[in-house]
Amino acid sequence: MTSLQEEAQKRRERLKNLRERKDKLENDESDEKKAKMDDDVCQALPKPVFRSYQPTDEKLKEGVLEPAKPLEIKEQVKDQLIDAQQTNIVEEVDLLNLAPRKPDWDLKRDVAKKLEKLERRTQRAMGELIRDRLKSCEMKSEEVAASLYLTT
Repeated sequence: MTSLQEEAQKRRERLKNLRERKDKLENDESDEKKAKMDDDVCQALPKPVFRSYQPTDEKLKEGVLEPAKPLEIKEQVKDQLIDAQQTNIVEEVDLLNLAPRKPDWDLKRDVAKKLEKLERRTQRAMGELIRDRLKSCEMKSEEVAASLYLTT
């Protein structure tokens, strides 16, 4: 046999040994699992608890719960009533808050800042125009100033 054939034979033997070990471990584990499953099934079955069902079998009557007793909440209700009486009630209703808004109220709100800015610019521009007119006509401005002085 050549060296390649010998190596192939060794490899086959190793693989065969590995398969045997694997099968043996799986069989052992499956036997253990079966034993555990049998024990778990016996122990893990939950006992039924009956809240509203009345069983007829005597063995099952052990799992019946007693009817729940309602909690006494008189104290809590009294406290809530006292708190409700102490709160200030608004005497008058503001009709502006109750009345429906016009469909374009949000547009007006959004444009308000821009309008304020434009209003300031408009006032400045009007003041400048008035000053320019007064400067162009000094004579008239003196007359205007005199007339304003006399009227006040």
